Amino acid sequence: MSKWTVKDRYGNTIYCTEERWQHILESRPELELFFGRFLEAVRTGRRKQDPLLPNEYRYYKRFDELLPENNHLVVIVVFKTRLDEHGQYVPNNFVVTGWAKYIRPKR
Repeated sequence: MSKWTVKDRYGNTIYCTEERWQHILESRPELELFFGRFLEAVRTGRRKQDPLLPNEYRYYKRFDELLPENNHLVVIVVFKTRLDEHGQYVPNNFVVTGWAKYIRPKR
C-alpha cells in the first residue's frame, strides 16, 4: 500500500495512505485531480484544533481552481504516537479524511 508523507508548516510529519485517499474519493470523486493540492493543504495550509478532540486538527487552504463551487480544501489530521521497534514513542500523525468547501471571505 502506498503512503505519502509531508511536513506541515509547524514541523509535524503527517502521512496519508492510499486507503484513506481512496476512502475520500468514494464520496468525493471530483477531488481525484487534486491529490497534489490536497497534500499541499497539509504542507502549507492553516489549521484549527478540534475543541472536542484535542488531537484532531482541520487543515485548510484556498485554491482558486476549485471555483465556482468550492474555494478551499479541508483535511482532517489525527495526531497520535506509537511505539517504534526500540520501544520509544514516536509521532504517528495521519490523514483521516478531507473535502472541498466554499469558505466565505471575512470582511
